[in-house]
Amino acid sequence: MPVEVRIRKGETMEKALRRLKKKLDREGIIRDVRANRYFEKPSEVKRRKNKASAFSNMLRQRYENQ
Repeated sequence: MPVEVRIRKGETMEKALRRLKKKLDREGIIRDVRANRYFEKPSEVKRRKNKASAFSNMLRQRYENQ
């Protein structure tokens, strides 16, 4: 389903573009496109996800210890 933003009456193009960018960001489309720009080996994907998980766990533990 394509992302669509209709220009409202009296709305500037800049404002409509801003709404489109917010919508794309919320749906994660920009992130997916950037991630798929280059091929990433499955082992690299796994390593990146493990690293992100370890970082979030470290932050969670730090928050709980305070």
